[in-house]
Amino acid sequence: MELHDHGLASDLDMMRRHGFERRQVMRWLLAGAATLPLMSCGGGSDAAGTASGGASTGTAGTETAATPGTGACTVVPEETGGPYPADGTNTNGGSIINVLNQSGVVRGDIRASFNGATGVAAGVPLTIKLQLLNASGGCASLAGYAVYLWHCDREGLYSLYSSGVTAQNYLRGVQETDSAGNLVFTTIFPGCYAGRMPHVHFEVYPSLAKAASAANRLKTSQFTFPMATLNEAYTASGYTASVRNLAQISYATDNVFADGTSLQMATVTGNATDGYVATLVIAVNG
Repeated sequence: MELHDHGLASDLDMMRRHGFERRQVMRWLLAGAATLPLMSCGGGSDAAGTASGGASTGTAGTETAATPGTGACTVVPEETGGPYPADGTNTNGGSIINVLNQSGVVRGDIRASFNGATGVAAGVPLTIKLQLLNASGGCASLAGYAVYLWHCDREGLYSLYSSGVTAQNYLRGVQETDSAGNLVFTTIFPGCYAGRMPHVHFEVYPSLAKAASAANRLKTSQFTFPMATLNEAYTASGYTASVRNLAQISYATDNVFADGTSLQMATVTGNATDGYVATLVIAVNG
């Protein structure tokens, strides 16, 4: 595998010219917080955050899912980055795999491969909208932070690792938060592979510059989608294996989500024909 000696640093220059412990969850600090659903710093429940088995209308996902600076929020659980992070922390075939040092990794649309690779991941369109909040700072928005996000394709394969897609690096990218702590990724709905509920991985960094090295990450976690959305999304072409695999797993038996999904369940709108919008507020100690 070809290693590249340029990456995030060169992307930043171009822009100028143009401890792992699962489920260390902080609980509510304010009495009566249960009556403030917008301050949960998580997504919707399976009931509230679904596409209801059909088309969803409206502009949900564009609004903020929490009010920064007005209360207490809960830190998203720390989770494993899994065996396919491509952040320089592991190897495949004897070579260190690290997209964080590849030119072009800072991007919003992660469907296509980059830095010389030409593959494009097919699947149901998915827009991911995240907001970062500072749990140790009154839930203020975290501007200028960065998120590295990755997930499998509709076949359940991870670029750079899985047989058949080792020459691709699609469905991976880094984005910087805006002044309100928001960022957006354009991608495809991930498939369900055997043994795991469908999920998206992410790492949070204190700045775009520090996202060039996994040693600087503040949080590694995952989020998932409501069951009704999964069942609907997998009616689309190309997701046949996901239907079978999803029938054999549940949140309760998943090795990451078995102890709860309240902070890692995205709110989803849309449908399998037009695509989906997934929204999640993520609190970290900034």
